[in-house]
Amino acid sequence: MLDGRRGAHTSTIVAGAPEGKPASCATDTAVPSFLMMTEKATFGAGCFWGVEETFRKLEGVSSTAVGYAGGNKENPSYEDVCSDETGHAEVVQVEFDPSQITYDQILDVFWSNHNPTTLNRQGPDVGTQYRSVIFYHSPEQKAAAEKSKQEISESGRFNRPVVTQIEPAPKFWRAEEYHQRYLEKRGQSHCAI
Repeated sequence: MLDGRRGAHTSTIVAGAPEGKPASCATDTAVPSFLMMTEKATFGAGCFWGVEETFRKLEGVSSTAVGYAGGNKENPSYEDVCSDETGHAEVVQVEFDPSQITYDQILDVFWSNHNPTTLNRQGPDVGTQYRSVIFYHSPEQKAAAEKSKQEISESGRFNRPVVTQIEPAPKFWRAEEYHQRYLEKRGQSHCAI
């Protein structure tokens, strides 16, 4: 507390505090945690700009980030990945609250927003960086991804085989900042094809 003199501080003594000791903001009272428990999901489904925009808008998704995963180069740049020589896929990492949206619901959005039957290609974008891939973060995600792939393959929705890869989540390399929320920054809702 200021005591009226420029920059001079005084202490307030509070009942129950040790004699001569100032009161502290910290207490021994337990404070319940209101942190939400989140999970991560990582998907490659073509150019990451539109994929990120789709997932970002889902209720229950707390954050999204675009980046690179599944390749053989440490800390790749966009140019490295576009060379189609590093083995990375353009991916979106989704953080979500499973009490608001389930992993199965997120998988449904994944299958609905790209063509999982084109190998290393989405629309005009060609190369391994555009492959369809689910990077799972737990045994439960792996089982759910495999089940959903089988269901979509047997549904008759596609007239060609589903080529989506299902792999353990490798290191995620966050893409350059100008790629984050790329479409939102430009006032677009989807990539022009």
